[in-house]
Amino acid sequence: MHGKRPYPRAVVTKKGARALKQGHVWVFEGEVIRLEPSPSGEEAANGCVVDVVEENGTYLGTGLISELSKIRIRVVSRNANDRFDEAFWRRKLQWAWDYRKTTMGSRALPDCEPDTNCCRILFSEADGFPGLIVDRYEDVLVSQIGTVGMQKLRPVLYPLLLDVLRDDGQDIRGIYERNDSPARKHEGLELSKGWWDSDVEGHATGAIDSTGAADRSAEDSSARVLVHENGIAYDVDLQNSQKTGFFLDQKYNRRAVRDLARGKKVLDCFSHVGPFGLNAAAGGAEFVRCVDVSQTAIDLAKQNAALNGLDSKMDFTCADIMEYLPKLASDKGFMRAEGGPFDFVILDPPAFTKSRSTVKQASRGYEKINELAMRILPRGGYLATCSCSHFMTADLLKEAIARAARNANVELKQIEERQQAPDHPILWGVPETHYLDFFIFQVV
Repeated sequence: MHGKRPYPRAVVTKKGARALKQGHVWVFEGEVIRLEPSPSGEEAANGCVVDVVEENGTYLGTGLISELSKIRIRVVSRNANDRFDEAFWRRKLQWAWDYRKTTMGSRALPDCEPDTNCCRILFSEADGFPGLIVDRYEDVLVSQIGTVGMQKLRPVLYPLLLDVLRDDGQDIRGIYERNDSPARKHEGLELSKGWWDSDVEGHATGAIDSTGAADRSAEDSSARVLVHENGIAYDVDLQNSQKTGFFLDQKYNRRAVRDLARGKKVLDCFSHVGPFGLNAAAGGAEFVRCVDVSQTAIDLAKQNAALNGLDSKMDFTCADIMEYLPKLASDKGFMRAEGGPFDFVILDPPAFTKSRSTVKQASRGYEKINELAMRILPRGGYLATCSCSHFMTADLLKEAIARAARNANVELKQIEERQQAPDHPILWGVPETHYLDFFIFQVV
């Protein structure tokens, strides 16, 4: 470490130091021995930059401190020469955008929009912006901030990001904030959503009440965007849809399904607004049945099918998959009425676990839905299945699928093992950034 550092310091335990040396970027509350002021006497303030050092003074990195969070410090640099000014953040933003252009810029389907038109531009810790997610939907950026450090940097980062993109010729009309996750309360942050206005801090078009619910009386028509992915159009409601508006991480997995769907009868389970089913239909499927427990999602899926001229080969059912699949298996008349028998089943369930304590229960859930899918598929049929929880590791998911195959008395021929799209990068040493595992099999 060259010269005197101008930042406050956090002295951490051996356990904390070991985790950082192994590649993680978090320091937990119990791993901070003490905080020391900067050489000028500045104390560590909530959300500010602090150096992280071992008890002997060895420099481990520099991060942003969160006084209310169990994750007390999130490291943003391990380079002792870095200074955390606008040039530093602009450089990191440029790296993030260049990475997306490199990994996705030449992969668009023929005669379709660039894959970077709808993609994740910043993926929190994986890009060195812990707690900040920014997704691009055509000419709109949608951001989510989950940490006090990123909240404080917001007036710096947003203009810089817009500059980086516009300097590259990207047409961006604004940033819509979806800061409505209840997790923000753990950082002492208020909930809000709306268009970011550099002159009006905290501006929001949709208010959030004390329960975390949005005020739907303030609908914002400017937050409706027509987006395109894999050549398919979607009417996305940025104000009220899940997450930032759409699930971008399955972009290439949907394309893999599309490649196998020609001539098949496809059952898209947990279909949400229909992206897997629409890709299957666009890939030449004979028929696609989309099933989801949410009537709102089903209605949007119908609209998206009509929007793309695919409604003639698609139909939709609002049902609980755990009740729907057994009925298909036991009632041939119901199977025919739903458009079956099906020879391609897609399982894209929500995360069955969001904590380590419920992994066993989640594993049984994945086992059950996969067994049900295998039981309705004929020999030679195809199964696409996934998990979107980092607690349900690829190995645990494989074990659950293997048990399901034994229970259904079938064998599986693996076609592909996939993961989240590269705009959601996996940072080695930070297992939380690897959360999506996706498999395609033939049932034999």
